[in-house]
Amino acid sequence: MQTLLPAGWKAPIGYANGIAAPAGARIVFLAGQVGWNADQVFESEELAPQFAQALRNILAVLAEAGGRPEHICRITAFCCDRRAYLAARKQIGGIWRELMGTHYPAMSMIFVSDLLDHPGKIELEATAAIPPA
Repeated sequence: MQTLLPAGWKAPIGYANGIAAPAGARIVFLAGQVGWNADQVFESEELAPQFAQALRNILAVLAEAGGRPEHICRITAFCCDRRAYLAARKQIGGIWRELMGTHYPAMSMIFVSDLLDHPGKIELEATAAIPPA
């Protein structure tokens, strides 16, 4: 994959402005995942642990298609609490590095009033491109 950064632009921190997938890649669309476990039970009502579980859920679904973290091209996060997100940013960054390493796809953060699944605080959806073998 190719990270897209126009000439003269300052590099973003923690995300990419764009990602170009290789020709012939298998495109995988991952539905929104919240911070519950495989039994659909929230083990925490805190944002950072829910973020960790939601990202692990994204990676588990991606693995079913034969994908790995570095194949993720785009993640959209829907978060219910801007203040809680800003307070947990450092912790979330550590979770990111633990699960994703230094791979930063194109990302958007959208703050919403509520999520369908309670007591969900954050939901992640993603698109991945698995290169041809």
